[in-house]
Amino acid sequence: MSSQAPIALLSVYDKTGLLPFAKGLKELGFRLLGSGGTAKQIREAGMEIEDVSSITKAPEMLGGRVKTLHPAVHGGILSRDIESDLADLATNKISPITLVVCNLYPFVLQTQKPDCTLAGAIEEIDIGGVTLLRAAAKNHARVSIISSPSDYDVILSEWKENKAISDATKRGLALKAFESTKSYDEAIADYFRKMYASIDSDKDMIAGAGVGYQRLPLRYGANPHQKPAQAFVEQGEMPITILSGSPGYINLLDALNSWALVKELAEAFTPALPAAASFKHVSPAGAAVGIPLDEREAQVFGVADIKDSLTPLASAYARARGADRMSSFGDFIALSHTVDAVTARIINREVSDGVIAPGYDQEALDILQKKKGGKYCVLQMDATYVPPDIETRQVYGISLQQRRNDCKIDESLFQNIVTSNKELTKQAITDLTVATLALKYTQSNSVCYALNGAVIGLGAGQQSRIHCTRLAGDKADNWWLRHHPRVLALPFKKGTKRADKANAIDLFVTGQVFEADPSERAQWESLFDEAPAPLSKEERDSFMAQLKGVACASDAFFPFPDNVHRARKSGVQYLAAPGGSIMDAECIKTADNYGIVFAHTNLRLFHH
Repeated sequence: MSSQAPIALLSVYDKTGLLPFAKGLKELGFRLLGSGGTAKQIREAGMEIEDVSSITKAPEMLGGRVKTLHPAVHGGILSRDIESDLADLATNKISPITLVVCNLYPFVLQTQKPDCTLAGAIEEIDIGGVTLLRAAAKNHARVSIISSPSDYDVILSEWKENKAISDATKRGLALKAFESTKSYDEAIADYFRKMYASIDSDKDMIAGAGVGYQRLPLRYGANPHQKPAQAFVEQGEMPITILSGSPGYINLLDALNSWALVKELAEAFTPALPAAASFKHVSPAGAAVGIPLDEREAQVFGVADIKDSLTPLASAYARARGADRMSSFGDFIALSHTVDAVTARIINREVSDGVIAPGYDQEALDILQKKKGGKYCVLQMDATYVPPDIETRQVYGISLQQRRNDCKIDESLFQNIVTSNKELTKQAITDLTVATLALKYTQSNSVCYALNGAVIGLGAGQQSRIHCTRLAGDKADNWWLRHHPRVLALPFKKGTKRADKANAIDLFVTGQVFEADPSERAQWESLFDEAPAPLSKEERDSFMAQLKGVACASDAFFPFPDNVHRARKSGVQYLAAPGGSIMDAECIKTADNYGIVFAHTNLRLFHH
């Protein structure tokens, strides 16, 4: 065979379509080189193929661990059509390789077998194959790398027609090869991450001891039957340390989203304000900054007994938890600053799943580590951690990638006031900032109402904008009605639990209990020394008229003015939303009719 014939190097584990492809290459004039079983199968089919050792002049060794790792192979693959490379090939009597056909040992399939041992898994790690793929893909300007049998027909067709492989095809083949090695390496890392986690002690894993601490074992996935579950980083060390408890998948989703929110929220103000968030199912039930509470707020939020000792961080959490106590039941908490004992005591008497913060005073940590008999989830977040610019998630086996939503939200976002009334107060800016930042981490569509530095009503995940506005407005109304003197004076029996009080108050202010069946109403009335009468329409209307100065933000434009009408019913004086609707003018006109200040942010904040 002429030494000028193009060379195809074949080294495959998956031999699907191998023989017809090899036959096609021979018919097109290729000189075939093969390793191990690949060469054997082609030769047994009656085709001429040379062993790789014919060019390396070295036998396979170490039980097959070393076959293709040789300058004669990789010089032939990596050489470029430039004078110096061609001279090196000539000096060392190396022929350039035109096609590399390679796929890898099935590491995942082998390690899924019940009898697979650690030693057996190690032997399934392909070294030479990965090197062939990367070398050929690196030099894809000249070399075609075929990593999948599904591409055999394309290669034969293009070579038959053009005596070459097109640049576009070579680019696609190279990308496929790089994706192949990436997935292969990820599978290996995942196997050893799990395997060594089971070998290392729980103490070492929890403390983050050792070099390269990158993994957190999770109790389970989104549901208890979804096991195993884990969280990991591919670069650097895991920024989360488990101080007690064992987080689940949704716990960590809540923890990461809520931490991002409070970190941004605290930094949005100068000087920084301590911030807190109460998350449920990856959306905030409440979020707030550390503005002091007055006597009535302290009573509404259940901290009247410790009002005089509240720290700014404790005030922030009291407000966040008090936004929607029904939704916050069993929440995950995020705090922007080191947790003090007062804040820990508030957390300790509420029902929640866990907390994440940058640090804990020793007294606070002692309190939290005893909660739930030591099973309460306490996470410490590295406050210096900066996430990568690009984020990737997988849905139904398909990977999606985008730039992380790193937009900055501060008072400059609300400068484009499109209504006649342009009197945006300092407090209104604070409230719009809180509402808008909450939306950034709320499942869309979403609308948020805020007052006194705290979320008071949030409508999340609705398909219709008006439904978001109504839901958030209804929550804001209920939040305000909880301030009603009759609510504050409800005659609960001594010893009634905080959660039962929150549920009973919600039934009272919404009026639902008075429409319930007799048994449900009787159960509700049993919580009181004397069953309260419902709030009359006049009482409701009179008290609701006192709710003023509320800020409302939307994660996308208001498509119709009905949203403005509904917001106004809940005391909204300040609006913020992106423009872009064909009904913008009508929405602005409606806001003008009410004297509302409306800022167009020109920033959509969808979050999924």
